[in-house]
Amino acid sequence: MKKGNKYGIHRVIEPKGVLPQPANKIDNNMDEIWDNEILIDVQTLNIDSASFTQIEEQAKGDKAEIARIMLDIVATQGKHRNPVTGSGGMLLGTVEKIGDAIKDKIDLKVGDKIATLVSLSLTPLRIDKIKDIRPDIDQVDIDGKAILFESGIYAKIPEDMPETLALSALDVAGAPAQTAKLVKPGDTVLIIGAGGKSGMLCCYEAKKRAGVTGKVIGLCHSERSTKRLQDLDLCDHVFAADATQPVPILETIEELTGGQMCDVIINNVNIPDTEMASILTCKDGGIVYFFSMATSFTKAALGAEGVGMDVNMIVGNGYTRGHAEITLQILRESDKLRKVFTELYA
Repeated sequence: MKKGNKYGIHRVIEPKGVLPQPANKIDNNMDEIWDNEILIDVQTLNIDSASFTQIEEQAKGDKAEIARIMLDIVATQGKHRNPVTGSGGMLLGTVEKIGDAIKDKIDLKVGDKIATLVSLSLTPLRIDKIKDIRPDIDQVDIDGKAILFESGIYAKIPEDMPETLALSALDVAGAPAQTAKLVKPGDTVLIIGAGGKSGMLCCYEAKKRAGVTGKVIGLCHSERSTKRLQDLDLCDHVFAADATQPVPILETIEELTGGQMCDVIINNVNIPDTEMASILTCKDGGIVYFFSMATSFTKAALGAEGVGMDVNMIVGNGYTRGHAEITLQILRESDKLRKVFTELYA
């Protein structure tokens, strides 16, 4: 086997010298793997929400056109990095082969079912066939292969829950785990996009960490997601609003907090132009965590400057230590949330 680079630079075709994620094209030849790679037989792609939303809109909802767009992305780049959003997703598959250099360094064996916890935007991927597209949960079943680099992180699929349920939660594992790190007892927390997949998990974790002296506010988009979140009883207040319209949201948060505003804002939406709703509702010196891949950090930085807000803005890193374990544990702890996730995603 050929000796590979830890970060997968050996797979980069163009431009040379960059890492696989920003590369325009990477090598997705699966006939031979390098000595520090894991070959995966892919079952399901869980496309990033912002990416799938954009592709679905471009395809006008037509599944055949969605498939064509996805196949074109992979044929062009050797990976699934949405050229508009720049984001990817993650995958579910079975370990088919492990490179000689890492066989004794990892806790995997051939036949293990895993979810990759690194983005499809850097993962060498070959799609042989698209078998099914499930737009309601952003998942696409395929026949294909993928490569996980030595530096890549993964989670073994647990035996106590269905694969699709675990996949749906692990796809957004960074958000609730980061929420667990950021929220302190007594904090007032606003979750934007609270009725979605990552939003519901964040609400649970925020409520758990803020405690009885804290307050969790959930902002949803639709009546259906608002009702669902209210039934879950994860928030002190739940309301529906358009997150691209910051002024009405500011007024609502002023009312709900007595003008004190929020210590922590978690933004989970999958559409653009929600930066100012996040910033304006934050206390001076508070934290805004942008998990959304639809975020424009130019708009966020210049927008905060424009309204004279001194807030700490955090890029939504999808990885934090222990994020898979934290997220799967939420589904074990909350029967209500697990039931909803099973109905929606499994």
